[in-house]
Amino acid sequence: QAQLVESGGGLVQPGGSLKLTCSAGQRIFYIYHMEWLRQAPGKEREVVASVTANGIPWYASSVKGRFTISKRNDAHEVYLHMDNLKLEDTAVYYCNIPILNARGQGTQVTVSS
Repeated sequence: QAQLVESGGGLVQPGGSLKLTCSAGQRIFYIYHMEWLRQAPGKEREVVASVTANGIPWYASSVKGRFTISKRNDAHEVYLHMDNLKLEDTAVYYCNIPILNARGQGTQVTVSS
């Protein structure tokens, strides 16, 4: 079972940037499609970005042009670069590998002035 650990969350002002990291401890991101999910209080969990095993990204319309998903060359880590953050980006962010039903514990991102 893959163990996923997210890091990099924090408090940032609107317009700021953060970089989230999903660490797997093993070279699995060349094998499996993975997603970044988020869940805000009182809202449904949503997929904000994903990347296929061979590196094709997808973004939700709410984050397109502001978020970038990328992989480390050795495929142990996947990143989510978040720029021009908005108040509505506040949520707990999770990395997820659907086919393995593997998800990390999440990292809190809070956008506030």
